[in-house]
Amino acid sequence: MTGRQRILKIVYPLWIAITKLMGRNTMMLTNSRHVPPAESIYSLQVPLSNGNTVPLESYKGKKLLLVNTASDCGYTNQYNELQKLYQQFNNQLEIIAFPANDFKEQEKGSDSDIAQFCKINFGVTFPLAKKSVVVKANDQNNIFKWLTSKAKNGWNEKAPSWNFSKYLIDEQGTLINYFDPSISPLSDEVIKAVSVEGRRQTADGRQ
Repeated sequence: MTGRQRILKIVYPLWIAITKLMGRNTMMLTNSRHVPPAESIYSLQVPLSNGNTVPLESYKGKKLLLVNTASDCGYTNQYNELQKLYQQFNNQLEIIAFPANDFKEQEKGSDSDIAQFCKINFGVTFPLAKKSVVVKANDQNNIFKWLTSKAKNGWNEKAPSWNFSKYLIDEQGTLINYFDPSISPLSDEVIKAVSVEGRRQTADGRQ
């Protein structure tokens, strides 16, 4: 961990408090009508940093939190919070990190460098994808094309606003929440969203 990274880790709680006070990176979106996806996310696969590929279909029946990450960011300490969330809800939640260098070049390392950094400094045990582009662009990662296209996911067009934006998929493959970077993985909002089991029926029987 570099000197800058150590400082960022120490000041992280203050950074979160300041961004919330200023109203920066605090957006939350919810698929309140539970609009189903137009295309199944389970048809997609994720190339991992270790050279393997994981089909998202293998996560069917669990919630799935997809997060774009970076190693040299004010939010990098959220790796620690993501690991705690992963351990707390391991039986019902999977997490995949998507390292990207899209914001102020805050992820310059190779896939192996990133994996080592996450393991040594934060004890990360959830999967890391190969470094890719997560913002809207011609070479945007296919997972993030799905996450940020209403024509694919059914309702959301919101791209990551910065590193550590979070997208929550439910047990049936429906995108149900988006959380901006200043919303901690251990916040009440994220915990509540992860804890709710399956689809909830409304009083008149609609989903």
